[in-house]
Amino acid sequence: MQQEHSLKKRYFYKLFTNFLGLGVSLVTQTIVPRGLGPKSYGDFSFLSDYFNQFAGFFDMGTSIGFYTKLSQRPKEFKLVVFYFYFIGIASLLLLTFVVVAHTTKMYTRLWPGQELFYIYLAVFWGILVWLINIMNRMTDAYGLTVSAEIGKVFQKTIGVFIIIILFVCHKLNLGSFFFYNYFTLFLLLIVFTYVMKRSGYSLLQSWKLTGEEIKNYIKEFYQYSHPLFIYSLVGLFAGIFDRWLLQVYGGSVQQGFFGLSYQIGAVCFLFSSAMTPLVTREFSIAYNNKDLVLMAKLFEKHIPLLYSITAFLACFVAVNADKVTHIIGGGKFKDAAWPVSIMAFYPIHQTYGQLSGSVFYATGQTRLYRNIGVVFMLIGLPVTYFFVAHYDKFGINSGATGLAIKMILLLIVTVNVQLYFNAKFLKLSFWRYFSHQIFCGGCLFITAFVATFWVDKILGFHETVISSFILTGFFYTLMVGFLVYHLPFVFGLKTQDIQSLIEMFTREINKIGIIGKIK
Repeated sequence: MQQEHSLKKRYFYKLFTNFLGLGVSLVTQTIVPRGLGPKSYGDFSFLSDYFNQFAGFFDMGTSIGFYTKLSQRPKEFKLVVFYFYFIGIASLLLLTFVVVAHTTKMYTRLWPGQELFYIYLAVFWGILVWLINIMNRMTDAYGLTVSAEIGKVFQKTIGVFIIIILFVCHKLNLGSFFFYNYFTLFLLLIVFTYVMKRSGYSLLQSWKLTGEEIKNYIKEFYQYSHPLFIYSLVGLFAGIFDRWLLQVYGGSVQQGFFGLSYQIGAVCFLFSSAMTPLVTREFSIAYNNKDLVLMAKLFEKHIPLLYSITAFLACFVAVNADKVTHIIGGGKFKDAAWPVSIMAFYPIHQTYGQLSGSVFYATGQTRLYRNIGVVFMLIGLPVTYFFVAHYDKFGINSGATGLAIKMILLLIVTVNVQLYFNAKFLKLSFWRYFSHQIFCGGCLFITAFVATFWVDKILGFHETVISSFILTGFFYTLMVGFLVYHLPFVFGLKTQDIQSLIEMFTREINKIGIIGKIK
């Protein structure tokens, strides 16, 4: 497939395929917690997060550096070869760590209450997820967004049928869920490989590197990423400490509640996370061309909009957390409603964190990015302890709810400090973006509350959870649509942007033949 060079077109396909993927993900997220129950779901959440943190440490920002460099030099296959060798070495180190922990019996302290079999399944899962994320970045760097997104929808569709069969046959447990993930991840690996090969970026080329080439690549990545070593090390410790402390004082059930709240938040972040590589790519190209004016325009145009899209979903979930928790997790997860409500706000500011952070990476300001991150992660350690530890240990024993509060507070402060420096670098108004966060988020939250109150209290649907949820969502969407059309500035848009989006949507829908020609 011919490479797509239009950012708007890639945006459209990202949005469209992620909308389809959202439906599939919702089905999966509804089945898995019910099938596993709070304890097993908590065990999976704890172990998967643990090894994701380790993958993030070994990554040390190199994946973003790799993506940035590959966007600028897409024909340089030896860059891909070098980075895959790096992933292989890092994966072996991670496996060695687990084996040492096993043989020395340290695993009982590192992973409290976890069986060795599942620990090993989790470490291989973490490596596969890391590899898949790299492959996905490669397809975006090559401009193969459309094909890759269609492939992801295909993979998710097959996956949802498998998870339904496992659930209906009462075969869904922690072990089968790990193997289900293995299958779907390998399937996506095959899809990405095929997409790249079809477009002239085959991985079946010479994988030989000379000593001089290896030396040059090491130097290049070291210069880019070495400021992030301390950041990654502190991030590893802070990330593991949060979930480990929750496991020690709250156990697997509280871990399950927090895991569910985090996954629901991830669904709200789905659209913005899909756009992040595209925006990062445009930042990288603009900075490579020394065009700071274009970078400022990209920042001004896309970040408030993506923030608004995420806030649209997140505010609705926050207000209707009890319904969302009941629909997805069932009665066993009813105590997860508060963590779900609080963590619904996490993806809103995570959008600013990801996209604002991409400016640091694209411009090579990794040292400043590290300093900001390290300071607030260290501040977060005693805060986590205070919220999670038992009363007799000088904590308030608030479990998953406490960890959710800590995550939100720390994220809001961190991303706005990052925003301040980026706004200064791009000569933009920090207060304009800061006020947009409050105004946009506040408007959407109030709209969600009004829609919920109208359906539950005025119309009397509060006892029928699913009907209330659907009807509330319908009214909420209509009300937000009215606001977008009449007050587009609330969502970082202009009137001409609305018209442009409608025209583009109509044009692209016609092209792919979903509906007939719209006059």
